[in-house]
Amino acid sequence: MEQEAIYVGIDVAKAQVDVAVRPTDDRWEVPHDQNGIRKLVSRLKALDPAMVLLEASGGLELPLVAALAAEAVPVVVVNPRQVRDFARATGKLAKTDSLDAAAIAHFAEAVRPTVRPLRDAETQALNSLAARRHQVMTMLVSEKNRLSAATAAVRPRIEAHIAWLERELDDLDEGLRRTLRESPVWREKDDVLRTVPGVGEQLSLTLLAYLPELGTLDRRQIAALVGVAPFNRDSGTLRGKRTVWGGRARVRAALYMGALVASRFNPVIRDFYQRLLAAGKPKKLALTACMRKLLVILNSMLKHGSPWRDLTPSIASHSS
Repeated sequence: MEQEAIYVGIDVAKAQVDVAVRPTDDRWEVPHDQNGIRKLVSRLKALDPAMVLLEASGGLELPLVAALAAEAVPVVVVNPRQVRDFARATGKLAKTDSLDAAAIAHFAEAVRPTVRPLRDAETQALNSLAARRHQVMTMLVSEKNRLSAATAAVRPRIEAHIAWLERELDDLDEGLRRTLRESPVWREKDDVLRTVPGVGEQLSLTLLAYLPELGTLDRRQIAALVGVAPFNRDSGTLRGKRTVWGGRARVRAALYMGALVASRFNPVIRDFYQRLLAAGKPKKLALTACMRKLLVILNSMLKHGSPWRDLTPSIASHSS
């Protein structure tokens, strides 16, 4: 008889890692340290699983994911919301680390998400720097908001912190540029992306750091991955409005700003935006469509390694 495929779910916490296996329902835990990860990877490799699934846990999962990938164990990292929605749909409302691992394993077995190429070391470095820049920007905005209502007793401290954050932001920007330019692969991709009117440094960095799949998927897949693909909301004879949801919020935020600029200065996106407005579409909907069109164009450019000027004659044929 053919052996059943093995699916492993892992819940990662600071102190420990909980593991569940389907369909055997085996469960165990290991310390979340270097020795624990080494033993876990060895045990999972012996199981020869079809898939090992983890939730994105703010970076806590990265050492384990890297160790699994190094041993060629098929590993997938998914949005925690997908697993939570799946668990609720199957009636699993209780929550412990062990139960979470079991829910993740069940999700892997039932849904079988696509195993995508993992980020290499350069992409992880770029990702870390971009994430830190986002954190510093958030702190900087908060401190500037506090400054407007600060009393004389704390104002100098806030001003000093703002000055430090601005220096840190400059250092991070320089680190991002250096990381990007030192890698021939990323330098080439950045050069291609930056030829598009509306795509600046931050959008290019965000796409390279948080969307490594760009240029490897088709237009529908990349739009769905980012969260700019419209989904139907129909039931019976009711026809609801198509909406976009899910995806990678940080990429969408950067893409929004890029589409906003492109709707003014990029001739293809500007004409597309104006046609939608002339057809009576709301501005928000039209701008979302521009985000999707811009993403599809960038995806095609990286797939073919063609800069904007080489694609311009055929770009208008790209659907939104």
